[in-house]
Amino acid sequence: MKIESLLSEKYIALNLVLETKEQVIEKMLSIVLEHPGVRDIDRLRADVLKREQEMSTGIGKKIALPHAKTGAVTHPVLAIATLKEDINFDAIDGEPVEIIFLLATPEDMLAEHLKLLGRITRLAGREDVREKICRAGSSTEVLEMFREEEKDLPQI
Repeated sequence: MKIESLLSEKYIALNLVLETKEQVIEKMLSIVLEHPGVRDIDRLRADVLKREQEMSTGIGKKIALPHAKTGAVTHPVLAIATLKEDINFDAIDGEPVEIIFLLATPEDMLAEHLKLLGRITRLAGREDVREKICRAGSSTEVLEMFREEEKDLPQI
């Protein structure tokens, strides 16, 4: 399993116009609403919001990574979005956010969940990767970028 294998063009949204953290999370959930791995969108929303209340998922370097280990999904679900204007996400570094990853994994996939979080933060933590995501003109470009970046990395 790799990031690019969890994605498809329909789970990537570019240049969204949103103003609040709550709007961002709702939009990310709407992106995965019809995902075949999502069995209960209301539970997924509750679990993502519960995790967000525990500690902001604004992880720094202009990235937010709302996530949950949840019974609301049958297999890992991932979506990516960029914002037209960055917003406050209560990030740990105090910087506004412009790239959002939503990750949900089944409760029994703790190791995979942690590895996926690590891979996302490691790749997106690189300035060149963030620039490629933000400059992408299409979902296909984002998907291709992850395919290229992960080609020499092991499966999760």
